[in-house]
Amino acid sequence: QVQLVESGGGLVQPGGSLRLSCAVSGSIFSLDAIDWFRQAPGKQREWLATIGNAGSTNYSDSVKGRFTISRDNAKKMVYLQMNSLKTEDSAVYYCRMGIPDSRLAYWGQGTQVTVSS
Repeated sequence: QVQLVESGGGLVQPGGSLRLSCAVSGSIFSLDAIDWFRQAPGKQREWLATIGNAGSTNYSDSVKGRFTISRDNAKKMVYLQMNSLKTEDSAVYYCRMGIPDSRLAYWGQGTQVTVSS
């Protein structure tokens, strides 16, 4: 089984920065592609960013230019650097790794990010 654990969430002021971490452990041989999602109360889950196993990245329009996804394969860690935070960024943030040859995926339990004055 693969486990994903997010950390780094908290309370920040508008315009501030925060770095989220996703630690991957379990029965995997290498760190596969990883996604970051978020979900705010009353809203659907929103895809934010993807980093491929070769380091390629892709972002949603909502966060492009402000957020940066990165990975450390040796440590099996994935990060989401969030800059210029806005109140509308407040949500629970999740990391996800798809299961090979399946539509299913492993999900972390989420970490709360609150952007408020």
